[in-house]
Amino acid sequence: MDCRESALLVSVLLLALDLCSAQNYVLSDDGGLGRVFDGIGGLSGGGATSRLLVSYAEPYRSQVLDFLFKPNFGASLHILKVEIGGDAQTTDGTEPSHMHYENDENYYRGYEWWLMKEAKKRNPNITLIGLPWAFPGWVGHGKNWPYDYPDVTATYVVNWILGAKQYHDLDIQYVGVLRNMLDKVGLPGVGIIAADGDWSVANSMILDPYLNNSVDVIGAHYPGTTTITEALKTQKKLWSSEDYSTFNNEVGGGCWARILNQNYVNGQMTATISWNLVASYYEDLPFGRDGLMTAEEPWSGNYVVESPIWITAHTTQFTQPGWTYLQTVGHLAQGGSYIALTDGKGNLTVVIETMTHNHSVCIRPPLPPFNVTSQNATFQLKGSFASIKELQVWRSQFDFKTSKASFFEKLKPLKLVDGLFTLNLAEDEVYTLTTISTGSKGSYPDPPPSAPFPKVYKDDFDVRSPPFSEAPYFADQTGVFEYYINLTDPGPHVFTLRQVLTERPITWATDADQTISVIGDYYWQNLTVTCDVFMEKMNAGGVFIAARVDKGGQSIRSAKGVFFWVFADGTYKVTNDLVGETVLAEGQSGTEVYGWYTLSLTVKGQYASGSLNGYPLWKNAVVLTPKAGWAAIGTRSFELAQFDNFALVAE
Repeated sequence: MDCRESALLVSVLLLALDLCSAQNYVLSDDGGLGRVFDGIGGLSGGGATSRLLVSYAEPYRSQVLDFLFKPNFGASLHILKVEIGGDAQTTDGTEPSHMHYENDENYYRGYEWWLMKEAKKRNPNITLIGLPWAFPGWVGHGKNWPYDYPDVTATYVVNWILGAKQYHDLDIQYVGVLRNMLDKVGLPGVGIIAADGDWSVANSMILDPYLNNSVDVIGAHYPGTTTITEALKTQKKLWSSEDYSTFNNEVGGGCWARILNQNYVNGQMTATISWNLVASYYEDLPFGRDGLMTAEEPWSGNYVVESPIWITAHTTQFTQPGWTYLQTVGHLAQGGSYIALTDGKGNLTVVIETMTHNHSVCIRPPLPPFNVTSQNATFQLKGSFASIKELQVWRSQFDFKTSKASFFEKLKPLKLVDGLFTLNLAEDEVYTLTTISTGSKGSYPDPPPSAPFPKVYKDDFDVRSPPFSEAPYFADQTGVFEYYINLTDPGPHVFTLRQVLTERPITWATDADQTISVIGDYYWQNLTVTCDVFMEKMNAGGVFIAARVDKGGQSIRSAKGVFFWVFADGTYKVTNDLVGETVLAEGQSGTEVYGWYTLSLTVKGQYASGSLNGYPLWKNAVVLTPKAGWAAIGTRSFELAQFDNFALVAE
């Protein structure tokens, strides 16, 4: 035997050894099926996470929506969950309520209506869910708690559901509200998710038959892929109704791949919803880029299709809600997991992930240690699947060493012999093997390159029929700033931006006592902000323009910057913080309620100066910190005030 023959024999023996050492896994429906699959989704809100998306120009805005919702294109999401806006800060901003006040109803505020319609346009079968994080102040009758008057709260939420149908022809399938109120108004088909927190509601459901009968789904947030015995005992649908919340780099993609499989394998959860849907808010707000993809630059048109989009596609493009999990799902011998689903009509989809610990850490909860190594896995199809001869194959390979990852790559179909197939699984891979042949990796020409916020920007708010209630790029952090038609002003200020809340909302986060909306580039140091302002609150009213605002979202109360205030009592103040405690300058301004004034603030290096109606009012206030931040407008309290002719120039 020569060397060449010897080498060939060794190769054959090694291959045989490999096949013999492969772990065997059976995929069968002989013993019955598992739970019904309810889908994979994204969450817009909680809060204001889609704020910048609406300001994208076409075709880029529609392209982002296609990557999220269009079937057989990108993430192909089955579920869209949205915030029922409550006028309060709910993580990255405030979303406007449909009822600022008890006698006020408007079902065109905000952008969630638009988003639901766009999702439905692309996927008519998408499941729509609404959930309130916060509530307008009137719901609590003076208390910062919405549930002392359950009929008031339930009516408020029911009105949102009815408005969705009446004004937008949207059918909301699930919500968090009282069952009896839904039945009273003829909405028995709207399901109840409880309690959109942890699993503890299951204990109450076991003890309370009425509660148990009222609830359709037990929804937990960030469950770490596990459930509790009591939740399983209820025999209700179990969902991870908010999950992920992780920076969308490749580790974030790995997190998403792991939990999409293991939420069912470990926790019997039949739906998983990502917070958030799309990272479309200023990145330096809390939890920047924690979305399935990134669309945070409407001024440039740039967006990024991140790895979680394609990880989602591994399941969503080859299953539908109503499919059923096989009972034969589980963990791989050398780490990783596999799931299998069927439509009950002969189709089968198998999803396998081998994500290693350090490459799949989610933001929460802490991830216990585990090991994953490369392995051979042989799958045996039995039962009604035994006759399958071929499976389509899609693969994603993370590459944390050379950054040459490949996502959602279509491979050659796999031929099965006697229902058997063997895969050589490396670390950090995702495979889909399926009888479904309609999957595709959608694409568009590259969007425009990334660019910072323009250094020169103006908005006169002169929009007669605004498509959205908010002005482009402004991100409300406390309060609600809406387009307004000032019919009492025949002059140049007919179309303005108005802060419309006069009462502190029932808060979910720690809203400021002042209202504020930020705009621009977080890294701006030297800039001039100019704006016309109009106070509508007697005596104690006040408004400001600001630069170098260094915090937003849940941290807005502690925001620092340079804040130039004028008040209705004829005074002005310059402070180093939003709360107004660190005073840099103050004096008389002559400002009054119901008069228009032009404020201008210039910050350069360590000095700031301000003018009123074109005349210097104060100068050379020393500003040591912060060094950079957003521009902003706002009010002293929850009070009516108007803004017009906003302009900024940054160096």
